[in-house]
Amino acid sequence: MNVSQNKQVQRSFDDWAKGYGVITHKAETVSAVNDYIETLVQASSDQGRTNAIDALALLKAADHVCSASMWLIAHMTYANKVKLDGEPLTSNEFKQKAQGHTGGSLNMAPAYTGYMLANALSGKTRSWLMGQGHCVAAIEAVNAITGNQYDEKAQLYSPDEEGLSQLCYDFYRYELGSDGKQVSRVGSHVNVHTAGGIVEGGYLGFTELQYVHMPLPGQELVTFMSDGAFEEQRGSDWASHWWRAWDTGLVMPIMIANGRRIDQRSLMEQKGGAESFKQHLALKGFDPFIIDGSDPAAFALAILTMVKNLKQRSEDVKKGGSAYPVRIPYAIAEVAKGYGMPAAGENAAHSLPLGSSLRDDSDARAAFHQATRKLHVAPDMLFKSVKTLTNHEQNGRVWEKDHELRCFQRRSLTFPATERENSDNSASCMTAIDKWFAALLGANKEVRFRVGNPDEITSNRMAKTLAHLKHRVINPENEETESLHGGIITALNEEAVVSAALANKQGVGLVVSYEAFAMKMLGAMRQELIFARNLKLNNRPPNWISVPIIATSHTWENGKNEQSHQDPGFAEKWMTEMADVAPVYFPVDANTAVATLQNVYQTYGRIAAVVVAKKALPVVTTAAEAEEAVKNGCFIATEGKNADIQLLAIGGYQLQACIEAAQKLREQSVSCSVIALLEPGKFRKPRDEAEAEYCHTDDALDLLISPSNLRIIVSHTGADVVTGVLRRLDLGPKRTTFLGYRNQGGTLDRQGMQSVNHQAPEHIVQTAKSMLFNNQNDIG
Repeated sequence: MNVSQNKQVQRSFDDWAKGYGVITHKAETVSAVNDYIETLVQASSDQGRTNAIDALALLKAADHVCSASMWLIAHMTYANKVKLDGEPLTSNEFKQKAQGHTGGSLNMAPAYTGYMLANALSGKTRSWLMGQGHCVAAIEAVNAITGNQYDEKAQLYSPDEEGLSQLCYDFYRYELGSDGKQVSRVGSHVNVHTAGGIVEGGYLGFTELQYVHMPLPGQELVTFMSDGAFEEQRGSDWASHWWRAWDTGLVMPIMIANGRRIDQRSLMEQKGGAESFKQHLALKGFDPFIIDGSDPAAFALAILTMVKNLKQRSEDVKKGGSAYPVRIPYAIAEVAKGYGMPAAGENAAHSLPLGSSLRDDSDARAAFHQATRKLHVAPDMLFKSVKTLTNHEQNGRVWEKDHELRCFQRRSLTFPATERENSDNSASCMTAIDKWFAALLGANKEVRFRVGNPDEITSNRMAKTLAHLKHRVINPENEETESLHGGIITALNEEAVVSAALANKQGVGLVVSYEAFAMKMLGAMRQELIFARNLKLNNRPPNWISVPIIATSHTWENGKNEQSHQDPGFAEKWMTEMADVAPVYFPVDANTAVATLQNVYQTYGRIAAVVVAKKALPVVTTAAEAEEAVKNGCFIATEGKNADIQLLAIGGYQLQACIEAAQKLREQSVSCSVIALLEPGKFRKPRDEAEAEYCHTDDALDLLISPSNLRIIVSHTGADVVTGVLRRLDLGPKRTTFLGYRNQGGTLDRQGMQSVNHQAPEHIVQTAKSMLFNNQNDIG
């Protein structure tokens, strides 16, 4: 292979082309590297030879780092320690019970090493994202070997025998410390201690939906995905429909096509494998190509080629030579699952290719030692290779742990001074939100907004927002509502639209959905929430502006669509998450609805569920009262410190029913106070220290909610969840009654819905009178 007329370059090329251990370079990869090196040689007569030799040194170093990382992954799965000299381990040095998704991790080692190699070759640190979070052993292994770690792990897992042995010992270490927290900083998935990690990747498929909405112009994002995730979560093949160079950075999607789920072949593999998938992607607007998934050089060259091609295509659009959608380059990395270890390509390769323990299995130990011997890299050679590959200082670039999507600055919004609704009027909460949000758009024109819309944004009263942002489409048919550059992501797929908003962490996100359909969003929301909270707890707080998920057209006003549309489960589920990062709001009028959104957008790292009525409700608060109510989590609608009975409402319609019931009781000489709980989670019993800092103290609670002998709590949700959340307000079964959604419904209006669920004013009155009668001795 004649890479140039220079013999020194040729020798370096031939040395790399030999490969190392199980890492071999196929003809197509050798050809791609040959072309790349020739380009470097010809680019500059003075520097060409030096650049080419330096590049080949990086390629050679990547082979060594990749092989050593695969060696370490095998040890993390099976052993409690390593021996850097490559000598066999004794039986007692193996784990009693092995753990790990070894096959996928082995496949990710060349991918992640190739990503680092691409950065080193180009002198630019790109962001990275991995959908298959269970393959974290690959990331941890490469990071430990190269020293790309956060401080708290660099001290523990130094790239020597002691540090790497500790890494193996801590992998799937279940112990708790004296503080009751997990000792190990190495998890089964990407966690907040994984250098550069920004998503856990525990819910397969959501990374595939998010990556295209993440980078800003000038940023570049490499995304690793799995064929299993493509099978599990549809919508990732819409990426070319959404991508625009004017508001989004370059994206480089890479599918690790290893053909296996947990216990059988993936559907992609069954339906024709990588070639068939390549044809599918081509029909969806991608420019797919297949690479060798066992070779870090193949990944590196693929990344650099994708960057070049996508950049060129965006320039062609800008100059008018082509139009959107552009064909997004997409690499399919074909590899046997678990390549490098026994059972590669078989079901066993998914997790434990040699069984669950090697302590008492001499044949399995022999197979382990035979496999790892091929992967072993001598310490001196590895040290030199790491030094070569980690050329951050020479290039003046940041380490991969500090990439742009991990380390961006907090943004503060300019909030519009819009008029609030007058008390004693009636107004739609959603119309008020729409008016305020449109003003927010106008006051923050430099910010990238993303609104996730599963279909009904006009029906949900967001007309002004639609006029400002418009649906993002390829071929607009209505210029008033659609645009090539629209900021509203509309698709009949709740997971896809919520992912678009959650992915926009350097901008502002909002989702508006029917309440019943918001249930489909919970998996994506929860994955983001868990990661954000763990960042906060580990003093690495997230910098993204909190995202409100509005659930409207809800249970109590959606009777016409039958009981499938009458589901308060979204709020119920979200109230079981930690209140400090997963607040659930029930605004009771237009003013509290707007105040809620403004409050959410002043915080960071939270995902708020906001249950909002779209039909007109009486305005019961002034602007100042609304802001105070959102701050406190409650609004005193009718004061009554010595009232016979206290009515607490959760939800706008519930508040109106309580106000009417209270009036009827007063007419019967029963004194009542009425309180709206806008954020029930603020009144819950905290489950840890962070939640305790967010929830009301006992003293604050007593100041906000006056003591009472009897209470009726009327909730938008089912009674059972709220009973647990509001345990601190529960005076006991004889003195507190919870009235919630009773799973009754049908084709009914609001009054019918409240009646069949025993929430109509007359039911509240009857419940109050019954409680008063049964507790008359206590009341007197």
